[in-house]
Amino acid sequence: MRSLPNLRVRNLGILAHVDAGKTTVTERILFLTGAVHKRGEVHDGTTVTDFDPQERERGITISSAAVSASWDGHRLAVVDTPGHVDFSDEVERALRVLDGAVAVFDAVAGVEPQSETVWRQADRHGVPRIAFVNKMDRAGADLDATVAAIRARLGAVALPVQLPVGREDGFRGVVDLVRMRAYVWDGGGRVETEVPARLREEALRRRRDLEERVAELHPDALEEFCADGALSDGTLARALRALTLAGTAVVVLCGSAYRDRGVEPLLDAIVAYLPAPADRPPVGGGERAADPHAPLVALAFKVHATPTGRMTYVRVYEGALSKGDTVLDTATGRTERISRVLRVQADRTAEVSVALAGDIVAVVGPKTVRAGATLCAPHAPVVLEPPVTAAPVVSVAVEARRSTDTGRLAAGLARLAEEDPSLVVRTDPETGQTVLSGLGELHLEVAVERLRRDRDLEVTVGRPQVAYRETVVRGVTGLLHRHVKQDGGAGQFAHVVLDVAPLGGEEEFAFTSTVTGGRVPQEYVRAVEAGCRDALAEGPLGGHPVTGVRVTLTDGVTHPKDSSELAFRTAGRSALREALRASVLTLLEPVAEVTVTVPAESVGAVLGDLAARRGRITDSRVRGGTSVVTATVPLAELFGYATRLRGRTQGRGTFTTRPAGYEPLKA
Repeated sequence: MRSLPNLRVRNLGILAHVDAGKTTVTERILFLTGAVHKRGEVHDGTTVTDFDPQERERGITISSAAVSASWDGHRLAVVDTPGHVDFSDEVERALRVLDGAVAVFDAVAGVEPQSETVWRQADRHGVPRIAFVNKMDRAGADLDATVAAIRARLGAVALPVQLPVGREDGFRGVVDLVRMRAYVWDGGGRVETEVPARLREEALRRRRDLEERVAELHPDALEEFCADGALSDGTLARALRALTLAGTAVVVLCGSAYRDRGVEPLLDAIVAYLPAPADRPPVGGGERAADPHAPLVALAFKVHATPTGRMTYVRVYEGALSKGDTVLDTATGRTERISRVLRVQADRTAEVSVALAGDIVAVVGPKTVRAGATLCAPHAPVVLEPPVTAAPVVSVAVEARRSTDTGRLAAGLARLAEEDPSLVVRTDPETGQTVLSGLGELHLEVAVERLRRDRDLEVTVGRPQVAYRETVVRGVTGLLHRHVKQDGGAGQFAHVVLDVAPLGGEEEFAFTSTVTGGRVPQEYVRAVEAGCRDALAEGPLGGHPVTGVRVTLTDGVTHPKDSSELAFRTAGRSALREALRASVLTLLEPVAEVTVTVPAESVGAVLGDLAARRGRITDSRVRGGTSVVTATVPLAELFGYATRLRGRTQGRGTFTTRPAGYEPLKA
């Protein structure tokens, strides 16, 4: 077998809750690897990855940014992802193409709501990860408490491989429990030393605990541990890598990225424990992962419009992609020509001659490729599973202030939706207004601001509206519907009988057939199901999508000449609409889990305000001298909450949200 060049590549994402410090971690990685020659700071607006003007003004990451660096002979492709819940779809698309991830946690706050959200996203994609507990220099920082929270809230087998040297303001370095060496930072970079005498006993105890935990999880380590009573450094390191790649355990490191302490060991851990492209399962039917000699298989995961043209970000899984290649877009069936292949460094690019399996690059040339499309060799078509796009929950009406700008507004909205699939543009059939829907108030605010800045448009925006759903409370049985149409020639005939009932759990729709004796052929049964799905788009209460419905086809009649799939699809759609009108339905509204952090003296005012917003308090505790209140609140009640919270806490209160599904709307 020929050696694969991608064994010395690491494609990884930096994941975290907002303000945990992931962009600072990314900036320090770039600085320490020599990719940049000056430290970027979020508060100064000088970071490489947060290059968009809105990101620098708001101090948050809005779009995933890819950068490249080199460490210990390995090329690192690092994607800094957003931490705000409104931009979780960016995280979803990034995780779809990454091989590994570094999850960053605040050493004081521990596992925060969005930390849990991105962790679950990584779980769904099977992305191996290591954890970096950041901000160890802050008052109240506690590595052990954060590790305990990772185990309790995320259900992960967290294996700390470091012991902090110093606490809070006195944090100076770490003890590497694998090599049993200490690293300290005293203004002149990393210095390797013996383990300090005052920490030796504690370090040996933690090393022993680490060996025992690893031996319980890894058979080779267990064999050596039973034979020798301990693990060698090499065996321990190999076992940690194997457990990380399998997703069985998570290696935990610590440091302070802002103070440049602990980042070099993090880079060492990225190389040592996270997978190379060849370590991941093969895709596209290939015999081995990331084979550069196989036919091309790539996934487009992001589209970005620049002043000089359209760039499509792709992950090459197999084969090679070169300038001048013709590729097949299996989503549209069209072929596209690659005019340029670019290595991306945030908002800068460098042209390369070829991208090999395992590479993440941008290409110029494709005109119609959308995020989620598979690009492959025309003679070997393959379809990869696209990233899942979240359903929008908040909408605003937008219109151009000047009638002459209507066309430009439509073009700008189309471009936004092309770049961000979680933004949906539609026309309200009743009012004729253009409606923009997204994942949250901030998501839409950022999108509208881009229209104003990038397109130089004056836009009027309506009040945000949430996306309601309708669901069945009590259904009907034996609803009979006949579809008969005769207008010359072959007619249409379909006779169906449906039962409709509520569907428990989180499922949106279930369809079954109990028809026996071949009274309705299987192809017609599938047509009835398709018609029922059509009917779910608009419910009888207010035209909202219908969810949580079980439909059973119990009987039907066909005609030897006039029955067809079209006739049964039409019958299924009409029958379910009629059944829903006869059922008892209720409105569902989106709710969010809100975590509010406030000074203790402001708790009463905050609790009263949440109650007035129909919030349901689920938890209240004191952490690090402040009070943390968690509540489930209808999303419609959270518009403008940031301003109200600042007013009630003299600007000292903060809050985060994450989607918590739908609940019945209470009058």
